Order: sequence, then structure tokens, then C-alpha cells
Amino acid sequence: MHVVISLGGSLVYDENGLNKEFLATIKKVITERVGRGYQFGIVTGGGKKARDYASEVRKNGGNEFEADSAAIKATKENAKEVIKIIGKPAYQKVITDFDDAVKISKKAKVIVMGGTIPGITTDTDAALLAEALHAIRLINLSNVDAIYDSDPMQNPNAKKFNTLSYDGLITLAVEGDRRRAGTNFIFDILACKLIARSRIETHFVSGQNPLDINAAIEGKQHGGTVVK
Repeated sequence: MHVVISLGGSLVYDENGLNKEFLATIKKVITERVGRGYQFGIVTGGGKKARDYASEVRKNGGNEFEADSAAIKATKENAKEVIKIIGKPAYQKVITDFDDAVKISKKAKVIVMGGTIPGITTDTDAALLAEALHAIRLINLSNVDAIYDSDPMQNPNAKKFNTLSYDGLITLAVEGDRRRAGTNFIFDILACKLIARSRIETHFVSGQNPLDINAAIEGKQHGGTVVK
């Protein structure tokens, strides 16, 4: 019974460095469920580290392919930190290939990936991993507690969605996906289309709320958004 977690990079590595408190929470959530029949695929984003790496590349005249490549390096560094914190239940190497992910998941309870190729976000990597593993659901963890019709940090009147259809999510994604390394948007358009084609139940919850994380993993009601 696989669950894939798309783990926002800003939760792993924030303005103050490695977020050990959050990672300890994730370790607890995962290790408690590994013994109850759950297996996990985790894809880590790059967060501030990726934005910094991509910005440095652009500053030195690099193009977007090169900025993406630098950001992917950051996601893999974050993935290594996640593996280190989770410890024994996790396969102790960052997986870079989906075929390998499927093979290794047959013996490992937890597998961790970073980004894969330039132009493909970790949202898309997570959706592809969910397809590859026949995951029962995909959980998107970030600094935002749900999906809104606009940025709730800038618009106090932003509308929160408790549920969304796949088409509704795609419509929102089209408006926000800029395809640049280090930018923030709800969920990239390709990832949205992948979960729509495979009808993958997807939950968007805050990484700061352990109760919502637990509920989302089990497919129970929570304070975030469910797309199905």
C-alpha cells in the first residue's frame, strides 16, 4: 500500500537552514505507519536552496536548462538529508530513476527521490512516481495549508477549496505555472494532468500540521484540499 509524498523543499531547508523539527515529525509519521502496511515514496523539492542555486547560475549568464540542473542538485541534497533523518526504514541512497524506484520499492519500505531532468518539476516527479508505484494517494506537503484561488499570503480574501476536481486543479495550475526553476506555484500543469489521467487521489496539506498529514496519508478528512 504505497503513498507518495511530494515534500516541499522549503519544509526541508528553510531560511534558517535544515528544518530538523519538521523532519523529525515526518520521521515519526512514516515510521509509525511502516509497521501497519504502508510504504512510502518521497520526492523532495529544492526550496530556498534551489532558488539560490538557480539564481547564481542566471547571475553568471547561465540559461534556464542550466538553472534547472542546479536546482535539481539542491533537491538531491535535500533528499539525502531526508534519508539520513528517516534512517533504517529508508533505502539509503537517493533514487534517480523510476524503474529503479519500482524495483527497490519491492524490498524497501521508504524510497526517496529528488528531481530528475531539467524542465520537469518535483511535482511532476512525484506524480510519475505515484503512477509507477500504483500509489493509493499522493500527498503534497508545503508551507500552504490548502489550495486557494489566489495567494493567501497576499490576498486575505483568497478562497480556500476543501475539494477540487481534476479539471478544476488544472485550470488553477494553468494560471500559475511559469516553468522556471525556483518559482512557487500550486502544482505544475504537467503534474496535474498526470494525476488526472490516472485518477490519483491527491491531498494538499500544510507540512506544519501533523494531524492533517496523518489524516491525508490515511485518506481521512482534514483541513486541506482533496483533489479527486
